[in-house]
Amino acid sequence: QVQLVESGGGLVQAGGSLRLACVASGRAFGAYAMGWFRQAPGKERELVVAITRSGRKTYYADSVKGRFTISRDNAKNTGYLQMISLKAEDTAVYYCAVGGFGIPGLITSVAAYDYWGQGTQVTVSS
Repeated sequence: QVQLVESGGGLVQAGGSLRLACVASGRAFGAYAMGWFRQAPGKERELVVAITRSGRKTYYADSVKGRFTISRDNAKNTGYLQMISLKAEDTAVYYCAVGGFGIPGLITSVAAYDYWGQGTQVTVSS
């Protein structure tokens, strides 16, 4: 079992920045791939960014490339999502998730993630 707790969400003006954190407890965080998802009202949950368990490889959705950066510190059992140049369309609940215990590669399928945080609201005003 892994418990995930996100923090860092809030209200920001368009063009602003936020840094989300995801703290894990329980089973070895460093053995899992990690992803950040978001879900806006009336829309499906979508993968925004993903990172391998080692942190060496990353994936970015086209909509956030150049603006979002995913990272992780396995020694601190924490993952991060740095967001800059935020847009109104980035408004959503953001979730961190881990999955693929022991798998070295990226995981981009929602169904492959085993553990989820409770989510943190990000609201970007235009």
